[in-house]
Amino acid sequence: MELSAIVEALLFATQEPLPLSQMAAAVKETAKDIQEAANDPSEVPAYIEPLLSVDELSIREAIDALIAHYERDGRAFTLAERPHGWRLCAKSDYAEWCRSLFPGKKVQRLSQPALETLAIIAYRQPITKAGIEAVRGVSVDAMVQQLVDKGLIKIEGRAELPGKPLLYGTTDAFLDHFAVKNLDELPNSQELRRVKLPSAPEEHSSPIPEEKQLSLEPQPQSSDSD
Repeated sequence: MELSAIVEALLFATQEPLPLSQMAAAVKETAKDIQEAANDPSEVPAYIEPLLSVDELSIREAIDALIAHYERDGRAFTLAERPHGWRLCAKSDYAEWCRSLFPGKKVQRLSQPALETLAIIAYRQPITKAGIEAVRGVSVDAMVQQLVDKGLIKIEGRAELPGKPLLYGTTDAFLDHFAVKNLDELPNSQELRRVKLPSAPEEHSSPIPEEKQLSLEPQPQSSDSD
């Protein structure tokens, strides 16, 4: 029995993302149980021995092998890494067909103002409403509430500023929505986090002209050699 087949079965058995550590533990524990249940060592299947020492690297290699196998066969699904682990999922080409099975669950379509607000939060979190408004130049109360209701952002705490304003950050649902496993996979993440933006008066810093529009859309690669 190949490790890749076992990993495939584990991922098929649950709809929740599985981390490498959990899959490795499941394989080793099961192999150990099979070994200990045998009345005679000769009764233990030969494939059990290597499974007793499976680690996260072995699981990742098995996942890579499965992905390559699915690609070669032209399968409609693949394996994708999400914030809390790996899962089987349909390819984007088949999203509309799969969505027809769940007519009550509509795709979250965000307006341009909502996307702009979300981009500022994503790249500069945790951030206050005043901080967002300093960049956008308009009130964002409605946009922030809409994003909270959609589960794309959440309250992270309170800022150490007068009035203790709320701080906002993105959620795991945000990562799923944009198909990234962490914030570092956002387009031009490191570059856009360094862009100087206007600050809210409460943050005691002079307004600085915005140098670049924050966006969740992929940007052209910089030609700088720095």
